[in-house]
Amino acid sequence: VLSGCGVYDGTEIHEASAVLVHLSRGGAEVQMYAPDVPQMHVIDHSKGQPAEAESRNVLVESARIARGKITSLAKLTTADHDAVIFPGGFGAAKNLSTFAVDGKDCKVNREVERVLKDFHKAGKPIGLCCISPVLAAKVLSGAEVTVGHEEEEGGKWPYAGTAGSIKELGAKHCVKEVTISFPAHVDTKNKVVTTPAFMCETALHHIFDGIGAMVKNVLKLTGK
Repeated sequence: VLSGCGVYDGTEIHEASAVLVHLSRGGAEVQMYAPDVPQMHVIDHSKGQPAEAESRNVLVESARIARGKITSLAKLTTADHDAVIFPGGFGAAKNLSTFAVDGKDCKVNREVERVLKDFHKAGKPIGLCCISPVLAAKVLSGAEVTVGHEEEEGGKWPYAGTAGSIKELGAKHCVKEVTISFPAHVDTKNKVVTTPAFMCETALHHIFDGIGAMVKNVLKLTGK
């Protein structure tokens, strides 16, 4: 499930690509979805500033990553899929929810909430990385997730405050690394698998490998 195209106002493209590569390597068949809604705003990524008087659609922008092969999130059903994965990027906190603005008081997009609850109820695994675990923390009461560390540690974990918000949402936060052998957290009870990804300032290959651990565990939980 994508949230646009670009780290500051949509899906983090490296994360989406890593998810797709690892799913391909795992032999999975993939369908991409995104909500057909306007973005919260548009960021000029060369400046890191909002592009005034510009608007974009989340589904249309996500199609850039999907190479055009994408479907409205409203059409995603548990009957058609064994698992669902949400890459990160600020789009998860801006377009799939209002977490970027409202923190613990955020609202989750209606279709995103439906999908999370439906997969959870069906006992099918849910994978999330980077900032997107806040979606599960908000929607799935008592879920265990990770966004990495709970302290900034000199800038290595610049978004460490997110862990506190996750606790305020009623979820359990589990501290995880990005660069060790097991950089993903598996909540076996809820079948939720999370990994920090770009929540940590580290080398790209570590993030790629961490996402691989998340995808591998999601596929394992499908039992196929």
